[in-house]
Formats: sequence, structure tokens, C-alpha cells
Amino acid sequence: MDERTRTEIEAAVFRRLRDHLRKRTDVQNIDLMNFSGFCRNCLSRWYAEAAVGHGIELDKSSSREIVYGMPFDDWKRRHQREASENQLQQFASSHKEAH
Repeated sequence: MDERTRTEIEAAVFRRLRDHLRKRTDVQNIDLMNFSGFCRNCLSRWYAEAAVGHGIELDKSSSREIVYGMPFDDWKRRHQREASENQLQQFASSHKEAH
């Protein structure tokens, strides 16, 4: 496989993951962190870091909007629930550093 094709496939996979997470608003970020070690905020941070690697400055708000499909505050208001005590305990025991 040539490099361009690989990059195009990887980009398509990212878009599919992004779109899937936009549809699955029932899955909270803390659930993603507890089960997979990353969440929508991680994806948005990685996106911004990759942009910087290509000489493009992308602020946190803009990269989050790319991943969430709307401003982050709107997403939180519409979809984010308070984390349960169990979710918080699981997070604390499995993640020593803040994400």
C-alpha cells in the first residue's frame, strides 16, 4: 500500500470514529476513559497536536468542535450527565494522571 492510500484510509477511519462518537451521545467521556483510556477530549487534543505538527494553530475550542460536531458547552448541556460515584472511583483507580 502506498503512503497516500494509507493516509486516506486512516483519515476515513478517523472520520468514522468521530461520527460514531457524535451519534453515541449516551456514552459518556468518563465511560470511554474507564474502558479505553481515551475520550472525545483526548481525540480533540490529538487533533490539535497533529495540526500544530503541520504548522496550523488550532485552539482547544476549535478542535473540540471538530470532534463533538458542535461547541463543547452545547454538547455538555445537551448530553453530559454527572458521573456516578462508581465511575469516579473506577477512573481514579485506573488513571493516575489527568486527561
